[in-house]
Amino acid sequence: MGIIGSTIKPFKNTAFQAGKDFFDVTEKDIAGKWAVFFFYPADFTFVCPTELEDLADQYETLKGMGVEVFGASTDTHFSHKAWHDTSEKIGKCGYAFLGDQNHDLTNNFGVLREGVGLADRATFVVDPDGVIQIMEITCEGVGRNAAELVRKIKAAQYVRAHPGQVCPAKWEEGSETLAPSLDLVGKL
Repeated sequence: MGIIGSTIKPFKNTAFQAGKDFFDVTEKDIAGKWAVFFFYPADFTFVCPTELEDLADQYETLKGMGVEVFGASTDTHFSHKAWHDTSEKIGKCGYAFLGDQNHDLTNNFGVLREGVGLADRATFVVDPDGVIQIMEITCEGVGRNAAELVRKIKAAQYVRAHPGQVCPAKWEEGSETLAPSLDLVGKL
């Protein structure tokens, strides 16, 4: 999977979220909502907690935008809880963490490292119709920026709400957009 414009495949994964019992999440749970699937290689690692804490800092903003957030790795939901309970950085994360020890979700999104059993460092933004609108995959040593993710989701939400408009590079909420037309060809 993992291709812009494709629909997510059915899945069922057990999640850990602070203050809740373990619970199952399926594609039906995100139907009609925006969702972020934030894959990372493994719990108890090095770059991952910095990214997950950065995402936690943007979590309230994302929730306010109507976006569900899921951290996901090939660890179990038990491992996610243990990491949350023992790490200051991960302890700040209020969003759900999906366990994927069977590799179903990572295979569905096409981000399982063959022969390694770990997820790539990858982000997918899924729209309310279950269609992937944004994806980002980075190499092992390069962390992601949650503020940029928020900007991209705002742009995707704007484009969805305003057919015929597109958001140019570095677009920020409230900035001018473009309406593609023959009049613009070669003039930008």
